[in-house]
Amino acid sequence: MVDEFLIKSMASSSCSMSDRNNEENLYQSWMENQNQELNELQNAATLARKNEKTDTELNQLLARMVSNFQGYVNCRSRLARVDISPYFAPTWCTPLENSVLWIGGCRPSSFIRLIYALCGMEIESRLTEFLQGTKLGDFSQLSGEQIAMIDKSQRQIIVQERKLCLKMASLQEDIVDQLIATAAKNGENEEEPLNKHGQGMTTLLEEADELRMNTLKEILGILTPIQGVEYLASSKRIRLSLQQWGQKREQEHIN
Repeated sequence: MVDEFLIKSMASSSCSMSDRNNEENLYQSWMENQNQELNELQNAATLARKNEKTDTELNQLLARMVSNFQGYVNCRSRLARVDISPYFAPTWCTPLENSVLWIGGCRPSSFIRLIYALCGMEIESRLTEFLQGTKLGDFSQLSGEQIAMIDKSQRQIIVQERKLCLKMASLQEDIVDQLIATAAKNGENEEEPLNKHGQGMTTLLEEADELRMNTLKEILGILTPIQGVEYLASSKRIRLSLQQWGQKREQEHIN
């Protein structure tokens, strides 16, 4: 089944537009989608606490949002195969956003750290009640089994991140060496090493996106439905806030 976000993105993309315009339009569509999904998640969490949303309905909502994320990744991959470089320093993002990028997106291990942060904030903000044994929010109720699974996942993800970092370092070293050799020959045949580098970076981006996608699915498989809804809402809130903070800082430096 073709997901909702992919359909909308393909409809808004135009063959007559430049690669950069299509790339920026995809990003803008995705950020608008984040805002809409945040509202949906917040509403669903509120209804679930009132027992007006079932676990089945929450799982359907989560599945749709994972599908939308996959749609975004698929669209981005299609565009990246034509023009990869902008995804490592996108002009449509603010410098603040670019400063935290890892291979075109978030570090998958940060997905795990968000769980621990949410759990810690929930306990810290209501410490007295927690010490008295009062049931707090959903993230303070992570079971021992859930924590063990999250810890195992985090360790595996960090290993995979390091492998991708080594690949990126190798690609950067190779292109510098090849361009030095090309420059020594008065710039002859520079297209071949640049194209090869682009292909390598495209594969790297796709592997990083796959790790991000697999990490998200694994996390949602560990969390309960209501935890998953609150987790996704928090992640989207952070992403939208980062964009707003970046825009605010840009205005401060421009004015």
